[in-house]
Amino acid sequence: MSAVLTEFADGVAVITINRPEAKNAVNLEVSEGIAAAIDELESRDDLTIGILTGAGGTFCAGMDLKAFSRGEQVSLKGRGFGGLTEAPPSKPLIAAVEGWALAGGCELALSADLVVAAENSKFGIPEVKRGLAAAAGGLLRLPKILPYQVAMELALTGDPLTAERAHQFGLVNKITKPGEALDGARELAAKIAANGPLAVRATKQVTSMAIKYTDTDLIKKQWEYLTPVFTSEDAQEGAKAFAEKRAPQWKGR
Repeated sequence: MSAVLTEFADGVAVITINRPEAKNAVNLEVSEGIAAAIDELESRDDLTIGILTGAGGTFCAGMDLKAFSRGEQVSLKGRGFGGLTEAPPSKPLIAAVEGWALAGGCELALSADLVVAAENSKFGIPEVKRGLAAAAGGLLRLPKILPYQVAMELALTGDPLTAERAHQFGLVNKITKPGEALDGARELAAKIAANGPLAVRATKQVTSMAIKYTDTDLIKKQWEYLTPVFTSEDAQEGAKAFAEKRAPQWKGR
């Protein structure tokens, strides 16, 4: 079974991360699958908008830490984590979130233009709990959406944000009952797909420029600070501790 499923109909591309046994954690296969689906969304004139979601009641639990600890590269050059975070599509993208949007999963949701979330879903960037940092755009995009102090609290504590609170702050457009996030996203997508496709695409591009025009430069700049984190002994310890289900023993190096 493919790690990423796609469905194309009525102007809408539905892209589903399909690793429910791993809480839809992103490995190289997932990144390549999402990138290929985004390429198809971009190239087809009959598609106006995309939806990204996860199978089995979870949106995405982030990077596959077991794959990371084995040295597997899960980001794609020029495209970023999940084949998406550094190169979102020029067409609109909706994140349909059930359950957890955690770490890189939260950053995938932040790469979307709109978010529909089940009322029991949660968003978080807990990388600091594993000796890592949210390097796939989370540290750059959250402060543009949330109040500075709230974004900083999420980033520094690693604690999650409920869907209700995320909706209050504007991170979530629409809340649904559990199990209905994809249906809610389809309804929103249908409204957008009914509009002129060229107008929709141009509107998304111009509107996103207003807040995202520095993202590319900042994504590069952030590595001056984050490279020592990802190459540290603590980064390996955090991943190993997670895999071994124990508390990490930090060394600060």
